Amino acid sequence: MSGFSRRSFLAASAAIVAAPALVRAQTAVDVDVVIVGAGAAGISAARRLAAANRRFVLLEATNRIGGRCVTDATIFGTPFDLGAHWIHRTDGNVFGGAAATSGLDIYAAPRGQVVRIGPRNARDSELEVLLSALVRSRRAIVDAGRGRADSQAARALPGDLGIWRWTTEFVLGPYACGKDLASVSAADLARVPERENDAFCRQGYGALLAKLATGLPVRLSTPVTRIGWDRSGVDIVTAKGTVRARTAIVTVSTNVLASGKIEFKPELSKRQLDAAAALSLGSYDHVALDMPGNPLALQRDDLVFEQSAGPRTAALLANVSGSSLHLVDVAGDFGRDLSAKGQPAMIEFAHDWMATVFGTGVKKAIKRSYATRWNEEPFALGAMSAAVPGGVDARKILIEPHGGRIWLAGEALHETQWGTVNGAWESGQRAADAALRQTGAPKRSEEDRPARGAKQRRGRRGDSN
Repeated sequence: MSGFSRRSFLAASAAIVAAPALVRAQTAVDVDVVIVGAGAAGISAARRLAAANRRFVLLEATNRIGGRCVTDATIFGTPFDLGAHWIHRTDGNVFGGAAATSGLDIYAAPRGQVVRIGPRNARDSELEVLLSALVRSRRAIVDAGRGRADSQAARALPGDLGIWRWTTEFVLGPYACGKDLASVSAADLARVPERENDAFCRQGYGALLAKLATGLPVRLSTPVTRIGWDRSGVDIVTAKGTVRARTAIVTVSTNVLASGKIEFKPELSKRQLDAAAALSLGSYDHVALDMPGNPLALQRDDLVFEQSAGPRTAALLANVSGSSLHLVDVAGDFGRDLSAKGQPAMIEFAHDWMATVFGTGVKKAIKRSYATRWNEEPFALGAMSAAVPGGVDARKILIEPHGGRIWLAGEALHETQWGTVNGAWESGQRAADAALRQTGAPKRSEEDRPARGAKQRRGRRGDSN
């Protein structure tokens, strides 16, 4: 046997003593909380953590913040919301206090709509029939949603809607939640209160959200590929390195979650993956048309529907914030199929639809066009969540923490304001509070306290389109 000198013994002893230190260095906590995704939920969670003086970092896969609520000012030279645009429930908006001090122009939206029947506007008597159809259908869905069986919302519709059936289905289904009513849980829709007190931001809803993210530690173009956790913390693996944290808040969409783009170790349970699949995203896109000179003779932010004879229909938001921009919105199964054909097909449909509703001469007034395709965005894969029939309890399942250290957040995890910026914002706050309870007592910031005199009630539908 070879000898073992005092020198080699001391060297070996030093290596043994140093080994734990190396392990500690590799697993040292970089921050208290890692937030994955810089959309509304991620920004909301980050503001909560910042107010509580916690160490955190916000990781965003794309080169911009906002998630599905983002404003572009380069395509048309005027603010264009690529995703969420309507600000609902302004009297009780969860970030209304911060928005009020943003310096941006937020104004009330018109309360009425224009309905076209062929080449003309609907008469008052015809509008009353449509309004009655919408009210009765909404009430029937709510009644069905309160029953024991969680059925298709389409089955609840009255059988006497007549010529207004397709319009009613479009307004309550694709336009409201990005899915046809046959693919939506009646119980899930029943939980959504009526929209009211709508508003717009002249600079764009995405611009407002970006304003609220000012000063937050965001790392752009940093997609997360793996999230691992153990009893001591969480490892977030990206192409730019690994971040070690005590807890994590993951705000990716349900479609991204179900796609496996992010590997979880230990894996998410089948129960959680099934819940994400039950809350799959609907399809909703804008085809933006630049039409200078107001050739349609419509008011600022006029909302236009048509008496449709089938699912190949759309909605129009005219003269957005007083600009020459007009948004033709396509959604649901038809919108998904159209989007899959590409931007040229979407633009062609929008031009043809406008000609059908306003006359063939309107095509000459269109100077520039652009179509969003949210289903093809790799870190979104869709527009907004809506529970499939039988999936009404899926939101509760996703709210449950993973391993006691990872919380999911986003619009899909709000039971009454799903599919909205408001719902995402509140969900992010809730996840941040859970993370704070693990890292220390939460501290409520001034911006999240109810405004004096504000009505306190259950949330209304937020900002799905």
